[in-house]
Amino acid sequence: MNIRKILNIKDLDFSKGNGLIPVVVQDYESLKVLTLAYVNREALEKTVETGYAHFFRRSFGKVMKKGETSGNVQEVKEILVDCDHDAVLYLVKPTGPACHLGEETCFHNKLKDKNPEMNE
Repeated sequence: MNIRKILNIKDLDFSKGNGLIPVVVQDYESLKVLTLAYVNREALEKTVETGYAHFFRRSFGKVMKKGETSGNVQEVKEILVDCDHDAVLYLVKPTGPACHLGEETCFHNKLKDKNPEMNE
């Protein structure tokens, strides 16, 4: 991987999403996409400070550590920032499933489409 810049939290653009930026969470070993979540500045600061994924839980209206209730924590190995500085990628070592339904990844459903090539 060719890292172009090293950024700080202050370099991120939280304004586009009204204080939130999306986080793609990916298993650092298998590279499976585990989930999509959101962080505000506080959640990202806690993630950096503790080394464990924290998210802004929109349904609860607050910052929470992933696995706070389930025990399925995500140790963050690396954080990458997109080219526009308005989204991040957490590469994590998960403990247990990422999905609140007990699935390994939140992306376990398939959208049916009329294009037959998409549904092979």
